[in-house]
Amino acid sequence: MKKHPVLLLIIGLGLLIALQSEVVMPLIYKVVQSDLFLVESKDEASQMPISNNMTALAFGYCNAYVKSNLEDDELVTFQEKPINVWSLGNYQYVVNAEYSITKADQTTTSKYACKISYKNGDQLEGAEDIKNWTVDGLSEPNQK
Repeated sequence: MKKHPVLLLIIGLGLLIALQSEVVMPLIYKVVQSDLFLVESKDEASQMPISNNMTALAFGYCNAYVKSNLEDDELVTFQEKPINVWSLGNYQYVVNAEYSITKADQTTTSKYACKISYKNGDQLEGAEDIKNWTVDGLSEPNQK
């Protein structure tokens, strides 16, 4: 065996490749084709920007999150409507909006993108409670 280490390495690699292609990959394909990762929801994803009650709430909660991350001496003013809101499905939204910050008589306008999720699924009764929402991500301010 010690005389042919390269041959042993090639045989081992061949066995690993055969195991992966004949056992592991078919199993992965079966799992992917199953309903294991399927989430049934009344909220469908949209490639186009949308506007409804849930997107308005998402916009308001993203604004509150942005405001909570600012310093005390900064005055923030948000636009009445977001630039765009997209539904990712299953009550997950991406909000693109603009706001102005005034600090020491200097006003800066910025844009943000916020990913926010409603945690209660199709049970919309608690949608107006901020505790039922989670901000999953916020972009860095894009200043003009």
